[in-house]
Amino acid sequence: MKQTVKTICQLKKEQKKITMLTSYDYTMAKIVDEVGIEIVLVGDSLSNVFQGNDTTVPVTIEEMIYHGKAVVKGIKNALVVIDMPFGSYQINEDRAVENAIRIIKETNAQAIKLEGGIEIENSIKRITDAGIPVMGHLGLTPQSIHQFGSFELQATTKTAQDKLLKDAIALEKAGCFALVLEKVPAKIGKKITTALTIPVIGIGAGNACDGQVLVINDLIGLDPTFKPKFVRQYLNAHSLISAAVKKYLLDVKEHNFPNEKESY
Repeated sequence: MKQTVKTICQLKKEQKKITMLTSYDYTMAKIVDEVGIEIVLVGDSLSNVFQGNDTTVPVTIEEMIYHGKAVVKGIKNALVVIDMPFGSYQINEDRAVENAIRIIKETNAQAIKLEGGIEIENSIKRITDAGIPVMGHLGLTPQSIHQFGSFELQATTKTAQDKLLKDAIALEKAGCFALVLEKVPAKIGKKITTALTIPVIGIGAGNACDGQVLVINDLIGLDPTFKPKFVRQYLNAHSLISAAVKKYLLDVKEHNFPNEKESY
């Protein structure tokens, strides 16, 4: 079934968990979609896992569009959401709307995602008024890493938790159809999920959220050195790929590849 903003919101009403994964290329997007994942996120995390940067800050709107185009081609059923990268919506509301339109128009994705709370609610209103669905993102917002200073747990005090709840309510009122909540205590994840009528997708925010999201590279274990508490590694792809490449190397060196059947 083709997923839309409406079908995603309906899953919360029916108390059915929502699954969301990142993808950055056609092949991976096709696999994720065939399994039945409801939301595919072209995350600015590609800055880390694809480009090798320490933060998500360097990735550009042109790069997000490039990867977005590739992902959309591999999707038949999932809702495709694309991150608006740092600098594409913080300058002013007009620029935010202009860049949101550009992303949707050039990629054919269905929605965009923005990081931030009350400070960006006017931009969200303007973007949704333009007919573009918006997913919010609160808690640990990686684009603000220089402000946070680290990737540590967020909303650990009552004051911070109260602000987080106010931000979440503001994003819903501004028109967000869903919200990603990252790296916060499970109790505040549950409180926000209960308070909102829109779906809350958690990543390190507890099991009470309406759904969960992970970076696909983390889920399949492409980088064995990256093992945060909130990630469950379902596969050791690094070892599998490494073993295959080593076997190829040996076969070539020992004149075993290509063999007679593999030659013309």
